[in-house]
Amino acid sequence: MEPEEYRQRGKEMVDYICQYLSSVRERRVTPDVQPGYMRAQLPDSAPMDPDSWDNIFGDIEKIIMPGVVHWQSPHMHAYFPALTSWPSLLGDMLADAINCLGFTWASSPACTELEMNVMDWLAKMLGLPDKFLHHHPNSMGGGVLQAHSSVEKASLISLVKMKFLPVDENFSLRGETLMKAIEEDRNRGLVPVFVCATLGTTGVCAFDSLSELGPICDAEGLWLHIDAAYAGTAFVCPEFRLFLDGIEYADSFAFNPSKWMMVHFDCTGFWVKDKYKLHQTFSVNPVYLRHPNSGAAVDFMHWQIPLSRRFRSLKLWFVIRSFGVKKLQAHVRHGTETAKFFESLVKSDPLFEIPAKRHLGLVVFRLKGPNWLTEELLKELSSSGKIFLIPATIHDKFIIRFTVTSQFTTREDILQDWDIIQHTAAQIVSRHYALHRISSGDGARIPNMIVKPSSNTISNASQFYLDEGEHKTPSRKIVVQPKKLAVSPSTCVINQQVEGQGDPLDDCFPEDVQDVTKHKLSSFLFSYLSVQGKKKTARSLSCNSVPMTGGLEQCNPKAGAADKRESHTNAKILSRLPEEVMMLKKSAFKKLIKFYSVPSFPECSIQCGLHLPCCPLQAIV
Repeated sequence: MEPEEYRQRGKEMVDYICQYLSSVRERRVTPDVQPGYMRAQLPDSAPMDPDSWDNIFGDIEKIIMPGVVHWQSPHMHAYFPALTSWPSLLGDMLADAINCLGFTWASSPACTELEMNVMDWLAKMLGLPDKFLHHHPNSMGGGVLQAHSSVEKASLISLVKMKFLPVDENFSLRGETLMKAIEEDRNRGLVPVFVCATLGTTGVCAFDSLSELGPICDAEGLWLHIDAAYAGTAFVCPEFRLFLDGIEYADSFAFNPSKWMMVHFDCTGFWVKDKYKLHQTFSVNPVYLRHPNSGAAVDFMHWQIPLSRRFRSLKLWFVIRSFGVKKLQAHVRHGTETAKFFESLVKSDPLFEIPAKRHLGLVVFRLKGPNWLTEELLKELSSSGKIFLIPATIHDKFIIRFTVTSQFTTREDILQDWDIIQHTAAQIVSRHYALHRISSGDGARIPNMIVKPSSNTISNASQFYLDEGEHKTPSRKIVVQPKKLAVSPSTCVINQQVEGQGDPLDDCFPEDVQDVTKHKLSSFLFSYLSVQGKKKTARSLSCNSVPMTGGLEQCNPKAGAADKRESHTNAKILSRLPEEVMMLKKSAFKKLIKFYSVPSFPECSIQCGLHLPCCPLQAIV
């Protein structure tokens, strides 16, 4: 390719990139391919003769794009952001053209000098201490741009034992825990040397307590490194710097502009308070790397494991200058506010719960109930390709992470994603549970019921809530219950959560229950029950009526006796209930039986939510 053709093809590529990034939200986020999909589309060996650029360019959409995960999509919510921007792309275009290997100052002075100045800019933007600056009279430290890695890989390379410490209820590492671990390790003959504190953990974006960890590390002689890979960008906003309380104790600090700052990968900022510690570890001095200014100038090859280095500072310089601090702050606040909006949507639907506090642009959520429900939800969302999410676990709960990534994400994008999540969750719940609102012929209402549906019920359960009549079921006020609840053959109990009573199955059913003094009916907690010792499982009749008074002893003599003993207490409760609730009509039970199979009452009696024995339904049908 000659310069003139490069000029033409370069313009074509820029046009393609602009079109791709401008319309990426319209693409499927994750590819629908299997491992090895590309093998059949490529020849076994490299071509002996040159191929035309038209053929090469045409294969981008034909071969490459079908297997791409579109990280710049507003519907990409997995991991953490990996953003790019127009200035960043232009910066690397120039850096790739220059293609210097900046291992020493002499190998490309501009590469080293620009990096030193930009790293000082960045440190000041984040509010880091002066000890991390290259150009400060009291500093022996400075910053360097590196490739991305992980502390776990570092421990493997260095053959150092690594210990993960427990966190508190807010998923934060506390000083007391660290001190205990130090004492335990020393008692075992180990020598603690290094602590990695995290600001913005991968799972839930939690923040370790630097103000507690720092003094301990300082007193015990431990190197304190702070990993703020994702959250570090947020510190350009002063309101988020409360998490930096204790940063003065840090020996080193790292974050990735390649995540949230719109400087594309790879670009990791790393600062140390004493650069000579790095020199002692990584310094090499072969004769071919020496130059007249060795020792007087900074040679970044002594700051890292790799020898050669890319001109990474160009794209970072372009981004900071093109956006300015104020627009970078606005970018972070936009992502945070967008995450708050998604959080509000999740909180408005009682099918879901948020098991950890939201920080910055990450929201974690799950379907209430057993883990397999959330696992199934994530599996179906992932298979759709319309949205990309990944899981995590906290306190043995399976959760889904939702990160607002793209700078172009709008509320409309979030609403579209939430609609997909809600719709998929509704389908999953309706496959396993059924909700029906039933009315008797003369207007008496039987409140909502949830039971394990039969096969024909599932086929008809496209909805799991209905709004009918005067008393409406609040939208999506249903949460899933455990798959089975084993009981003895002689007793089946259905409990109601009354005011002031804790809910032992927090994963179940309506949360915003209407007050019985304002409405005739309230939502009850129901479980579908299985009878032990029987080959055929009997499904219980979900009933949240107050029972009739006839035939108590016939149904359950023990329960009848218990009812007499508690008659005074129960009378107070019953006095608050409307008369219509006290007497269920015959037609209502017929409708119940129409939708649900009724257990054999000699085998299984039912007790209502007020702990009063119900009459055998056979007697009144």
